[in-house]
Amino acid sequence: MEIRYYKVAGHVFRVCCETESFSLLTNYEPFGCDEAAVAFSLTISRGIPVGYAEEWRQEDDGQEIICGKTADGEPVFGFLWHQVTAAWLVCSPDYCDGRLITTGHDTKLAIDNALMVLYALATADRQTVLFHAAVVSYGGKGYLFLGPSGTGKSTHARLWLKHIEDTELVNDDNPIVRITEDDGAVVYGSPWSGKTHCYRNVSCPLGSIVVLSQAPYNKIRRLSGIEAYVNLVASISGKRWDERIANGLHQTENALASTVPMWHLDCLPDQAAAELCCSNVKM
Repeated sequence: MEIRYYKVAGHVFRVCCETESFSLLTNYEPFGCDEAAVAFSLTISRGIPVGYAEEWRQEDDGQEIICGKTADGEPVFGFLWHQVTAAWLVCSPDYCDGRLITTGHDTKLAIDNALMVLYALATADRQTVLFHAAVVSYGGKGYLFLGPSGTGKSTHARLWLKHIEDTELVNDDNPIVRITEDDGAVVYGSPWSGKTHCYRNVSCPLGSIVVLSQAPYNKIRRLSGIEAYVNLVASISGKRWDERIANGLHQTENALASTVPMWHLDCLPDQAAAELCCSNVKM
């Protein structure tokens, strides 16, 4: 078994697996680092099926994540692709240690899902959140685009890249936001970026958050209070029935809703939408 270390948004994690398995992890190479104290560890191996009682499941475009507990009370996640099980992730109660037991099917998908789950849960009480969003940088600040799957987050990001000069893509699906005393809210690239291969180890201060809705027109308005908070919750990953995780996420979400400008953009997939958005939200 070989061990490698990675640092994402300032949090270090360790992966232990057979050397050949690291050939699947090229998206993590920009985040490689030296040995250090870790937020969590993942060990990957082949093994027999894991039995568990199901608590909750999520399905998206043929991919399922099933959450439950083993007979010994350990948290466990099953990862399925088109109803075929790819792996089981068995975790310690604090999610700082995970064992990924693979089946040989869709191993890359299983590893990415396992590391995202562990990252989100192990850092939830460290003012760190994993978003389902697209984010671009412009003028030294990051701009986060939120909305349900199919809303057009990636499309809107591409419109900024095409029509707003000096815009760069930071991440197209799973950026990370972390709040620190010194720097405030900062958005980071990550090794997870959906269908777009954008694995950049970059960061910038978070300028604004924009919630997108499809519409036959372009119109933007400022959000505040509970409306801003609710829109954040819908886009942040977490196991909210776990008290530690729920409390950590709430504190971070409340801080973001209180300090980062948030907007709602009804929009068409056109140049005018990008220009309207940029002219209002840029810091």
